Amino acid sequence: MKQLLATTNDTTLAICRLVLGIVFFMHGAQLALGWFGGYGFAATMHFFTAQLGIPAIFAALAILSQLLGGLGLIVGLLGRIAALGIAITMLVAVLKIHQAFGFFMNWSGTQKGEGYEYHLLTLALCLLIMVKGSGALSIDGVLSKT
Repeated sequence: MKQLLATTNDTTLAICRLVLGIVFFMHGAQLALGWFGGYGFAATMHFFTAQLGIPAIFAALAILSQLLGGLGLIVGLLGRIAALGIAITMLVAVLKIHQAFGFFMNWSGTQKGEGYEYHLLTLALCLLIMVKGSGALSIDGVLSKT
């Protein structure tokens, strides 16, 4: 458990963790709670299962990994696990949906969907946290010292 929590007092790493955590908490809150203009858990589950053909257990895990993983990253608790959950969700999103639309996001509104450039940035940040831990100002940092 100590290796899972181990991290350094790196402020830059903490900034990366916090930004990733805020983005995914907010996105997860859209999916799970209907906050910030989202549709909520039931509608998101229906879309993931009926429209995308994702099995219900994996759809629920994707929603929860974003909400709870984002929250975990914000406070720096089990940052490596949170980052792994988000990374898996993003990798599946790229392979199942976004690769068909190419690399670039749909800035001009001319594509039928979004490319995967955002997902690559997310995967890079997740990899950083999985390798280095949660960084400064994290619960992981406090727990790994005890």
